[in-house]
Amino acid sequence: MANQTDKIAFGPVPSRRLGRSVGINNIPPKICTYACVYCQLGRTPHMQITRAAFYQPEEILRQVEIKLREAREHEEGIDYLTFVPDGEPTLDLHLGRSIELLKPLGIKIAVITNASLLWQADVRDALRQTDWVSVKIDAAIQDTWRKIDRPHGTLRREQILQGIADFSQTFHGELVTETMLVHGVNDEQTELERIAKIVADWHLQKSYLAIPTRPPAESWVQPVTEAALNRAYHIFCAQGLTVEYLIGYEGNAFARTGQVEEDLLSITAVHPMRADAVREFLERARAGWEVVDRLLAKKQLRALEYQGHTFYLRTLQRYERIS
Repeated sequence: MANQTDKIAFGPVPSRRLGRSVGINNIPPKICTYACVYCQLGRTPHMQITRAAFYQPEEILRQVEIKLREAREHEEGIDYLTFVPDGEPTLDLHLGRSIELLKPLGIKIAVITNASLLWQADVRDALRQTDWVSVKIDAAIQDTWRKIDRPHGTLRREQILQGIADFSQTFHGELVTETMLVHGVNDEQTELERIAKIVADWHLQKSYLAIPTRPPAESWVQPVTEAALNRAYHIFCAQGLTVEYLIGYEGNAFARTGQVEEDLLSITAVHPMRADAVREFLERARAGWEVVDRLLAKKQLRALEYQGHTFYLRTLQRYERIS
């Protein structure tokens, strides 16, 4: 089993789409099918498309129950349990079973996925049990897809798009798309028109247009201009889509459970925190900045500069996979 199992559940954290969310980190860092240039967790050292067992579903349930109990003790409201790990959540062979175990808790379940494995029937079956699913659609043109998402070499674009289309026909929860716009990569009108046309054929509740708001994997990555963002919005709306921006900072309403270092490391493992958010978090926990200094000195936390702000991110750890 992967180590650091006590870091499976984190939060609640503020979500731009889901309110107050307890995150579920069901993939060890950083195993993914993509190596997106804008990824907030940095470059992808381990790429794979074969689903595998990482954590036992019973351990995921246990850690989530602990986090829920701690949140209730501190009167922290929770709207969703969200699979938003250090890699691609559908790589987890036991994802379906984990969802089954979590459903009796009575809290809505969400999954944020890059959709690269939705061409597999067992992945679609697992996600059908959830209440809310977000799928990534950053490009329509093959060359653009490979430039921005940098997929595993064996993945096929048309196969992925068909998998999303099939899922959208049978999913009874809320299905949304997210398109991350990167300056000079996927912000041309032709590319956006093609993306919008593809998305319009799916059964969706909403399409989100996002820009990088946290330190990206590649330093050259920049958000699109306001003009490009406005153009993208109107292109998507012209296809009859309900469109919203994901361009704002989530705010500083991070939760605490009484264990300051553990809470800070848990949150920053998958959700980099801006310096002002960290300060407010520490104030609410009645702790000082020495907590951050200590974690930095132990190299458990690292600081990154991005667009005039300092962000704090947990240092990634190696993993061991179970058979």
